Amino acid sequence: MDTQRSALLIVFMFSLFMLWDGWQRQSQPPAAQAPAATAAQSPGAQAPVPTVSPSAGAAAVPPVAVATQKAAVRVETDLFIADVSAEGGSLIRLELLKHRAGPESTGNFVLLDNGGQHLYHAQSGLIGQGLPTHKTVYQLATSELKLADGQDSAELRMTAPGPEGVTVTKVLVFHRGSYNIDTRYEIANASGAPVNAHAYFQVLRDGQKISAGTSMLSTFTGPAFYTEEGKYQKVEFTDIDKDKAKYVTKAPDGWVAMVQHYFVSAFIPAPGIEREFFARKVANDLYTAGVVVPVPSAAPGATSTISVPLYTGPQIQANLVALAPGLDRVVDYGWLKIIASPMHWVLEKLHALVGNWGWAIILLTVLIKALFFPLSAASYRSMAKLRLVTPRMQQIKERHGNDRARMQQEMMELYKTEKINPLGGCLPIVIQIPVFISLYWVLLGSVEMRNAPWIGWITDLSIKDPFFVLPLLMGVTMFVQTKLNPTPPDPIQAKVMLFLPVIFTGMFLFFPSGLVLYWTINNILSIAQQWQITRMIEAGKTAKA
Repeated sequence: MDTQRSALLIVFMFSLFMLWDGWQRQSQPPAAQAPAATAAQSPGAQAPVPTVSPSAGAAAVPPVAVATQKAAVRVETDLFIADVSAEGGSLIRLELLKHRAGPESTGNFVLLDNGGQHLYHAQSGLIGQGLPTHKTVYQLATSELKLADGQDSAELRMTAPGPEGVTVTKVLVFHRGSYNIDTRYEIANASGAPVNAHAYFQVLRDGQKISAGTSMLSTFTGPAFYTEEGKYQKVEFTDIDKDKAKYVTKAPDGWVAMVQHYFVSAFIPAPGIEREFFARKVANDLYTAGVVVPVPSAAPGATSTISVPLYTGPQIQANLVALAPGLDRVVDYGWLKIIASPMHWVLEKLHALVGNWGWAIILLTVLIKALFFPLSAASYRSMAKLRLVTPRMQQIKERHGNDRARMQQEMMELYKTEKINPLGGCLPIVIQIPVFISLYWVLLGSVEMRNAPWIGWITDLSIKDPFFVLPLLMGVTMFVQTKLNPTPPDPIQAKVMLFLPVIFTGMFLFFPSGLVLYWTINNILSIAQQWQITRMIEAGKTAKA
C-alpha cells in the first residue's frame, strides 16, 4: 500500500470516528421537562421504616416520593445559592454562581433542580424505628442563611423528633470557596435504651440527559460507583430499568455519584467504614443512587454522630483528585484517558501562564507539533521526494498499466533508487492519531472550556463558531496542505484527496471552536514545516542536477 492510500485510509477512519460521535450527539432525545407532577403523585410517601442489619441496609431505604412543596431555607455562599427543603432537609436546588446557564440561556447554571428543567435532589435519612427519613418534615430555625464576609463556614441546623426521648438534628455545613457540603446527623438519646441506626445518603434524578446543544460530545449521564475492588463503575439508567446494573454493592471504601456532562454530585463516606451501595428506579423516569453506612450506637444519655460530605459542582479535576481516590474518573475522556489526562494537566499549566484558554490551546498545539517534529519532518521529506518523482511514477504507470505486477516491481525499484520509504508519510500520521483523539476528548470534556472566551467573536470555546470563520479557515489550510502533497497517480484518488477539505469543513462547522482552533493552528504549522522541507529538498535536487 503506497503512502497516499495509507494516508487516505487513516483520514477516512478518523473522519468516520468524528462523524459517528457527532451523529450520536444529534440522535440523543432532547432533554425533556422533569416529570414533577407525575412524581408528586407517586406512591411510597412516609412508609414505616424497619430496623436493619448491616447486610440489609440498602433494602431498607424508604422509597422516594416527591411530595408537595414544603418550607425551604435559602443558603448563599460565594460559589452557589442552595435551597434546602424542610422535608427531609434535602437539597432541592443548587444554582452555581460561577457558571453561566449556556450560550442560548440567561442566568446561572442550575445543577440540583426541583422541576425547572430536571428533578435532581440530594437526600439523606436514618434507618431505624421511628427515626427521621428524607420524608420527615424538620423544624427550620431560619428562612435564610448567608456566608458573611470573612466567615469560612456556616451551619444550617434542623431538628426532628425520633422515638420517645430521642431528638435528631440534621446539620448541613457550607464552606467558603468550596462545593463541599457536609451532611451530619446528631442523635441525642435521652431514653433509657441505646439507639442503633444506619444512615443513607442518596441522589435522586430523572433519566433525562442534559441538553447537548453546547457540545458535539455524547457523554455519560447516570449513577457511578467507585471502590478499590470494583474501581470506577458506571451504571446506565436503562440497566437499572432492566435490573441489570452491575457494581460492587458492599465495600469498606468508595463513593457514589450522579454524573452528567461537566458536573457531578457525589457522597463520599470516610474510608474504613463498611458501606452498602444501591441504585434503583423509584418512579417513571426517576432514579436514586446512594450509600448506606452504620451510625455509632447512641448510649442512654449520650449523643452519636455521623457525617458524610457531599460534593456537588463542576468536574474540576484538581478539586476531585483532592477529595477521594478515583473521583476524577467522572471526567469522561473516553478510552484514551492515559494520554488525555496528562494533556489536560499541560493545558491547565499553560492557562495559568497566559490566562486565556484559547491561547493555551494554541500553545499546546505548538508543543505537540514540536514533540512530533522529527516524525513530521520524516513524513514531509518522504512526501517531498514523492512529489519530485511523480512524473516518473506516471510514466511507469503508462508503460505497465496492464501489468500490475510489473508496475509494482518498477515502483519499488524507483523507491529503492531514490531512497524513498513508501510508508514514511504514513507512520507519523498513525502515531499522532491517538493524540488528536485524546485532545478532542480533552477540549470537549473539560468544564474549563465551558463558556470560556478566546478573542472577539469566540465567546465560548465549547460551542461552534457563530460565524463559521474558524471552520472555513481550517478548510482553506487543509486545501493548501493537499496541494503541497504529491498528486496521486490515480485520478479518482486525486479527486478524493481534493474533496477531503470540503468534507472536513462541513464536519467542523458545528464542532466546538476550541477543537477547530487546535486543528487550524496545527494545519498552519504543518504547512510551514512541509513548505520549508519541500523547498529544501527541491533546491538540493536542482543543485545536484
